[in-house]
Parts: sequence; C-alpha cells; structure tokens
Amino acid sequence: MSKLLKTALCSFILFSSVSFADVAVIVNVENGATFSDSDISRIFLGKLKKFSSGDKAVAINLKLGNSTRNEFETKVLGKSASQIKAYWSKQVFSGKGKPLPELVSDKDILTMVASDSNVIAYVDAASVDDSVKVIKVF
Repeated sequence: MSKLLKTALCSFILFSSVSFADVAVIVNVENGATFSDSDISRIFLGKLKKFSSGDKAVAINLKLGNSTRNEFETKVLGKSASQIKAYWSKQVFSGKGKPLPELVSDKDILTMVASDSNVIAYVDAASVDDSVKVIKVF
C-alpha cells in the first residue's frame, strides 16, 4: 500500500471516529413553559428574560472552553466562541447586558437546574438524569 493511501486511510479513520456529542437543553422538572428554538437562542443571548409561562428565565453557561459549550454555541446560537465573546463584550460596553453565569461541570449544571425552576441550561446529552427535564436535543 502506498504511503499516501496509508496516510489518507489513517486520517479517515481518525476523523470519522471523532464525533460531536449531542447537547441537551434542560430545565427544572416543574417548568411547564414551551420553547421554540428561537426562544432558546434568545434566552442564551440575553434577549428574552422570561419563559412563555411568564416566569423569570435564568440561563447558565458551562465554563468557557468546555467542548459541550462550544457545541451549544455552534449548533444553537450559530456562533463561534470568539463571536460569543465579542457579542457579550458589546453588550457589557453598551450597558445592555452581562455575560451569563458559568458553572464548571455537567454535574454542577444538573444540580443547579434541579434546585431552581427558573434556570435553563445545557449539558452533554449523555449526562442527563431524571432530576431535570430535557426540552430539546441538538
């Protein structure tokens, strides 16, 4: 087998095995609000402050650099990490908002969401347990 073919085959195997995990957007099990994809995006960009039920919406991010956060920002917000950072810098500078609170791990997010009916967050879909309600998987 030629060296070029071996390299191409190894690259294919390496990159085909790299898959991105699904991201689950979660809320407290008692949250009865309805959510469109647009609502979710607007909540995480600080543009929508209440759920459809009228209750306050508190969005929580995973820590900057977390792979699930990167997936969420790409799939749900349609932006890269640097675009999100620039977006929040502009919001802060103009006095229109401040970046979302951040937690370090999926476990921390699950605990927070399970304890507060106003929180909306996201985790790796494989981390979800029955303490929270999944409203959308991306």
